[in-house]
Amino acid sequence: MADVLLFHHALGQTSGFLAFADTLREAGHAVHTPDVFDGRTFATIEEGVAHARALGFQNVLDQGVAAADGLPDDLVYAGFSLGVMPAQRLAQTRPGARGAVLLDSAIPLGEFADEWPDGVPVQVHGGEADEFFMDGGDVDAARQIVGAAGDGELFTYAGCGHLFADPSAPAYDADAAALVQQRVLDFLARV
Repeated sequence: MADVLLFHHALGQTSGFLAFADTLREAGHAVHTPDVFDGRTFATIEEGVAHARALGFQNVLDQGVAAADGLPDDLVYAGFSLGVMPAQRLAQTRPGARGAVLLDSAIPLGEFADEWPDGVPVQVHGGEADEFFMDGGDVDAARQIVGAAGDGELFTYAGCGHLFADPSAPAYDADAAALVQQRVLDFLARV
């Protein structure tokens, strides 16, 4: 079973985010869910991003990275949207990573390290109707990462918007979310 460090999105640790973490736990994985918003949740992405901006995006990233302190080296790093920042940085820069799962976002190589680390598999999931993922350059970054990884997969989901795998988010899509969960569980079973 995998040890997973899972980072929340800009809405905070919503009930849907926590349910996703519980699904992984029910499959036998150890899942750590640091809260960089200190318990605050938001109804809209805009409100959550405004809060992250007020905290400072670098501060949010630094808090996320610090959450790995004291945890084993052989973690799978996962994040939804805003949470992809610390997840991807740790996967690229912290020795011993077992894998990475990037949901709703991807950051171009070169931001944290020039290369994807050898032997670190990655899965990226994004909605085809997600303006942030498709129009904001994330899908291009995802293709770059998957191409650079020896073991990489990019999954896109027709008609799905931002945070479609979170049952508490407005863009939730039950069928696509179930497929994401199954693909992530399959990934965790093989890393």
